[in-house]
Amino acid sequence: MDLSKSYEYFQPEKVDARIHMIGCGSVGATIAENLVRLGLTNIDLWDMDVVNPHNLANQIFRQQDVGRSKAESLADILFELNPEVKDGIKLHPDGWNGQKLNGYVFLCVDNIELRRQIVEKHFDNPFIKAMLDFRTLLESAQHYAADWSDHKMKEDLLNSMQFSHDEAKDETPVSACGITLGVAPTVRAICALGVANFVNFINGKGLKKLLIFDVFNFDLLAF
Repeated sequence: MDLSKSYEYFQPEKVDARIHMIGCGSVGATIAENLVRLGLTNIDLWDMDVVNPHNLANQIFRQQDVGRSKAESLADILFELNPEVKDGIKLHPDGWNGQKLNGYVFLCVDNIELRRQIVEKHFDNPFIKAMLDFRTLLESAQHYAADWSDHKMKEDLLNSMQFSHDEAKDETPVSACGITLGVAPTVRAICALGVANFVNFINGKGLKKLLIFDVFNFDLLAF
């Protein structure tokens, strides 16, 4: 892949561990696309879901992906962008079920309880370098992150997850048919910010632990 437009700013070989994308829906797939465009290839894709027709409105999947595994469909899209990822991508179409992780973990699954379980299981795992978490609504989104060498950042991330999946669903706008509402601009915006946070971390600039973004009102808070 020709990285001449980005290599001087970001060198992918600085990422010295695997990237785990937990959830390959709207957020996870978009982040994976951004990372591959930066030259990253060692990515594990974890998702047990399949592409539904309504997913095409705010996710990167294509018509031919409907009915297929999200992990497998995303892998095909990433192969088309950069054939070099073929040897680096690992697929987990059954999702995450307690496996021990390492490296950089992107929490993009739409279940807060599962995300909390992953953080708790790996809280003292010395092989984790950072975790980055994403939560989207219709017009706004949040991005949390923790450098795993910083105990306080890990605690803050875990403390931000002290609510149930049902409580989260109550705050999520849905259509009259019960489908979770979501639009591509919100997804793309928070993913871009999260990838920028990751790139800054790799470039030695540290992590922002919390970004709150109201996309359509153009309000951004960063801590």
